[in-house]
Amino acid sequence: MTATGPTAEATEARGPGGRRAAWRAGALLLLVTLAALTPLLGPSVALHGTGEAAAPGTGGIALLRGVVFAALCVPSGELLVHRLARRLPGRPPEPPSGWAVFAAAAGFVAALGLASVVATGNLVPHSLADVEVGGLYRTRDGRLALIEVNAFVLAGLCARARPAIQVWPLAAVVASEALRAHPPPEHAPLLGSALTLVHLTCATLWAGGLLHALRLVRRWRAGRAGTALLGLYARVAAVLLAAVTATGVWSSLRRMPAGTVLDQLTTTAYGRTLLAKAVLVVAVAALALWARFRLRRAADPLAAYVPARAEVALLGVVVAVSGLLTALPVPIRWT
Repeated sequence: MTATGPTAEATEARGPGGRRAAWRAGALLLLVTLAALTPLLGPSVALHGTGEAAAPGTGGIALLRGVVFAALCVPSGELLVHRLARRLPGRPPEPPSGWAVFAAAAGFVAALGLASVVATGNLVPHSLADVEVGGLYRTRDGRLALIEVNAFVLAGLCARARPAIQVWPLAAVVASEALRAHPPPEHAPLLGSALTLVHLTCATLWAGGLLHALRLVRRWRAGRAGTALLGLYARVAAVLLAAVTATGVWSSLRRMPAGTVLDQLTTTAYGRTLLAKAVLVVAVAALALWARFRLRRAADPLAAYVPARAEVALLGVVVAVSGLLTALPVPIRWT
């Protein structure tokens, strides 16, 4: 009997490439864990010492809302980047397989969980008997929750059949989230909903677009198409970032008037979480500028891939913090 040595594949897997893959897998696992722990542990940290009380199940609701936002980012980004890639001459014919179907499935499960909470009077259900499905049709929040559940089902079917028409069910989810965030008793709810609509649309295109652009660049590394795609995306992302910043600041000032902003950023759970999100967005913007600089000045423009990967990782954390922000008590103080 002869002993066989390690195969070439095993040797290669233990080499530098295998180590890089292991580091990437570890970093991805750490990111997913951080994104999951942010909404689960965030409420207790944000509420500590504020005197505010969290609603039942705040951590779970924040997690589900973060999944809904992530499920919007993935297909929206794919649609945007595919549209940009069509302008590129000499692009490789086969794009990587999309994640839209999986995103729609995750969004459906999360939206269904949120609908079950609405069906029990915004309380966490402990059994199926606590969920009154018929009650969803009698309230505004219930109808919006049902729209989101059905929209994710349609988005998944569209992703399998005609990906381009996913835009309509995805738009329905965004519109439902914008209306849900600003109930009629609020001062000028339509203005608030319009700001949230633009903010959420631009944010999902920014985060999801970068994720899919990096997937394409990794596949097109050997050609110029990847560099051209990053350049196109960078120009669109600059506009999206400006819109996200403008609508975010405006929305914050509506809920925290200018004279109270500094106080509320440190003394309310909403303000603390908003401040954390703002710091993360500034860090993301800095990474985006670094990637754009390397894209223009570096000898190898694909060197921008490195800061762009860090940017998309931080954007994942921003999505998780955004989910947490929607579940915390809002300090509305009109002047």
